Amino acid sequence: MKSIILSTVFAVAAGAALAASHSQTVRLGTEGAYPPFNFIDDNGQVSGFEREVGDELCARAELTCEWVTNDWDSIIPNLVSGNYDVIIAGMSITDERDQVIDFTQNYFPPASSAYVAMAPDVDLEGGVVAAQTATIQAGHVAETGATLVEFATPEETIAAVRNGEADAVFADKDYLKPFVEESNGELMFVGEDVQLGGGVGLGLRESDTELKEKLDAAITSMKEDGSLNELLKKWFGEDTATY
Repeated sequence: MKSIILSTVFAVAAGAALAASHSQTVRLGTEGAYPPFNFIDDNGQVSGFEREVGDELCARAELTCEWVTNDWDSIIPNLVSGNYDVIIAGMSITDERDQVIDFTQNYFPPASSAYVAMAPDVDLEGGVVAAQTATIQAGHVAETGATLVEFATPEETIAAVRNGEADAVFADKDYLKPFVEESNGELMFVGEDVQLGGGVGLGLRESDTELKEKLDAAITSMKEDGSLNELLKKWFGEDTATY
């Protein structure tokens, strides 16, 4: 899923983070702007697939947890500096990020990224393609012949296609699918799907090994009893990838 391109977090002092295993409450950091993974509901609360997964993992790991929202482009630096203890935000496991933080096993299988446009014959290699800033989708577009335009939020990438700023948007297919389905033919998938990342995992500070072990065990138990697959199908449909 989404993956941050890191540039400044190496400068954060390692001693700034307080180990979550020593905290009374484990704080779960999310974006709150990436449905159906995470979003803010009508009551102002974090909701979505990751809210249900996170709450269940905390229950199984016997952790007291609270939710914190943070802008996507600073979500890793604020983990490292101790503003929360876990990232659960549709974040792909990548080698680049793994140099700075640690990961649990994935709780969402490796999935596809896709292009969406308003016409079937757009030029994906030489045209203008929108992507959310600091994601592996943006990195992928930058490596093609297309002109990359980046936006702070995923909603802005969709708007860029609709208002003519971009020929297509490139993002997680699971994120784009509802927009296509609800557009009455205005938006459509184009080109080939692209496999990026190693699935979605929880991000933690390197020092929080005890917390990682607890969360890994909880994820394993959800995979083994089928409850994680049930949530995947609930939020992403029967045809989504499962364990």
